[in-house]
Amino acid sequence: MTATLQLYYAPGACSFVPHTLLEAAGAAYEPRMVKLHKRENEEPPFLAVNPRGQVPVLVHGSEVITQVPAIVYYLDALFPEQRFLPREVLARTRALELLAWMNNTVHPIFTHVFRPYLYSDDAGVQEQLRRFNAVRYRALLEELQAAVIAGGAAGGGWLGGAAFGPLDAYALTLTRWGSIAGIDPEGFAALWPYVQRVAAVPAVARAIERERLKLNLYAPPA
Repeated sequence: MTATLQLYYAPGACSFVPHTLLEAAGAAYEPRMVKLHKRENEEPPFLAVNPRGQVPVLVHGSEVITQVPAIVYYLDALFPEQRFLPREVLARTRALELLAWMNNTVHPIFTHVFRPYLYSDDAGVQEQLRRFNAVRYRALLEELQAAVIAGGAAGGGWLGGAAFGPLDAYALTLTRWGSIAGIDPEGFAALWPYVQRVAAVPAVARAIERERLKLNLYAPPA
């Protein structure tokens, strides 16, 4: 694999998922950090790469790939030996089903908590959106914990099967976001130990170090 891969990522964002996969694959790639808090995603250099102004973006030669599920699918095909997704048809379908739920349901609910200004310019409405969706997000983390238990990941396995993969990296990301939303991850008896085990995977630990992430950002109410 030549060094033609580039990953545009933002620390702590969902781009953490492909970041860990590239590390796990031992890929030769160039990490390109995009500082969302400085709105670099809205500046011409990045918009020239992705006009939607979103991370992650995977560039492979002349190909530009966006959206977590699409990038996961591509990296799974690029590095089949890693078995990021199961090979058996039904197991693969279930893994993609869970990945889609994480991406199109859990992720947007957190956006309503973390960036409510995207949905209203009224400060009162923004606060209502934040509070309402934080409650919804807790329920989704309970559902994620149930998936961890049902899938055997709480007993030492992984959400996608026999090997670490994108579901595990996304579960860590979503749990970490919960701590930002005021939800203590230590209150999840099965989810939190599993997430800590995911964080200890060498590839994940390297991505955490590069992005300078703290796993639990929960602060008790004053």
